[in-house]
Amino acid sequence: MYEPIRTKSVVHRLGTGHGDHPDYPHSSRGEALDIQLAGHLAALLAVTDELGLVESAERIAGQVARLRGEQPARLPHAPTRDTGDTGDTVSLHQRAHDLAARALLVAASRADTTAAILAAERMDAHAAALGSVGMAGAH
Repeated sequence: MYEPIRTKSVVHRLGTGHGDHPDYPHSSRGEALDIQLAGHLAALLAVTDELGLVESAERIAGQVARLRGEQPARLPHAPTRDTGDTGDTVSLHQRAHDLAARALLVAASRADTTAAILAAERMDAHAAALGSVGMAGAH
């Protein structure tokens, strides 16, 4: 019913195929997802450090190190926060929940069970923290 495509794609006509520029870095979909997952986890790590959740931060840092091949950059002495329900703490928990959700989506997309479980656990923990003040799911 449809006529087959007879011309080369734009990529091949312009000479930008993978073999044309050996010095140009090419990454696979898996590598791109690794980079994205490491970025989401690193952002989650920063918020987790700011909340003063040391044990959780160490687990997240381990996953970032596994994905990047080196330890993530962190503040030398992260501030510790009290567990009071201040507006700042609520917004940090909401941000951490959102970042964990993004990490979970990417981890599931790349079939990384370890990172997916960690992200789901962090989502649950931050949802519980938000739920204790009646803010779970509120944006």
